Amino acid sequence: MKLDRKEILKALESITIAGEGKNMVESGAVQNVITFGNEVVVDLTLSTPAMHIKKRAEDDIRKLIQETFSADAVVKVNIKVEAKENPNEIKGKSIPGISNIIAVASGKGGVGKSTVTANLAVTLAKMGFKVGVLDADIYGPSMPIMFDVETEKPISIEVDGKSKMKPIESFEVKLLSIGFFTAPSQAVIWRGPMAAKALNQMIFDAAWGELDFMLIDLPPGTGDIHLSIMQSLPITGAVVVSTPQAVALADAKKGVSMFLSDSIKVPVLGIIENMAYFTPEELPNNKYYIFGKEGAKNLAEDLQVPFLGEVPLIQSIREAGDYGRPAALQTASPLEGIFENIARNVVQEVVARNENLAPTEAIKITTMAGCSAVNKK
Repeated sequence: MKLDRKEILKALESITIAGEGKNMVESGAVQNVITFGNEVVVDLTLSTPAMHIKKRAEDDIRKLIQETFSADAVVKVNIKVEAKENPNEIKGKSIPGISNIIAVASGKGGVGKSTVTANLAVTLAKMGFKVGVLDADIYGPSMPIMFDVETEKPISIEVDGKSKMKPIESFEVKLLSIGFFTAPSQAVIWRGPMAAKALNQMIFDAAWGELDFMLIDLPPGTGDIHLSIMQSLPITGAVVVSTPQAVALADAKKGVSMFLSDSIKVPVLGIIENMAYFTPEELPNNKYYIFGKEGAKNLAEDLQVPFLGEVPLIQSIREAGDYGRPAALQTASPLEGIFENIARNVVQEVVARNENLAPTEAIKITTMAGCSAVNKK
């Protein structure tokens, strides 16, 4: 039988390339189909160099043509690999209504990054800012526990004719976390693309509304999630959390280096030293430097980035996080003052960054709360 190019193209619409939602014709992978008697040449462009995907596509095309049109057909598939934009990556577009996006990171786990993020968020909210927190720690989400909303589930609402997730609100802070969509005992076993897709939905398919600050609680280290977010979102700046000991400082230094690298170029707003010293409840004036003294402060000076403040190792901070009521909410306590000082420093650095550096988007703090926060003594 005579092989017809149009009929072959139509038949190829039944084949989907692994990892892509559309068929190979609709996705544009099929560049051309040529027939010569009983010969068929299919030019294919794939976005992945993976050998098993190329082999599968070639086998599927050959099998389809020989079974549908002629068992004697000689099928040749020319495959060209051309990297395309990954549909699972977070897009580098702005989020309407969000003025400043701050990434909170740590070089290593266990330094209290999530605790600092939660307390910074509630402190900014107390100052009068509109605040949101995106829990980007896909494999260890802790924000639902720290804000006492572990059993909550975001609902879907309609915004401008589109269905959007409504963030959970607690202590005047809007929250989204993968922890809202999984059972507390369920492990999230995802590769990078799936994690990036989940973050993409929590960012762009959510009704965040107007926010002065979105804090992104990043996973520890300098991995796949960091690159997806840092290279794609209009990040205003990064805050790095570290404890004073040498092991943590070495990793914190790598974290700062990542943000300042030529491929990312995210301004570092400063370093926060957590667990700076231990003060027992019965001896409030005593300071015991269990993990070393002023290590993060000295690192900030060495790297020439701002030092935003230190947080002591106090039992009530841990208890407050476990109970879902961030310690910064303890009115008229030393902890309230400590986190207020850090939050003012963060705001001041954001203002300075927006005034002195080219904005990733049109970013300015214009609320009166921002002015009062900076000037508050």
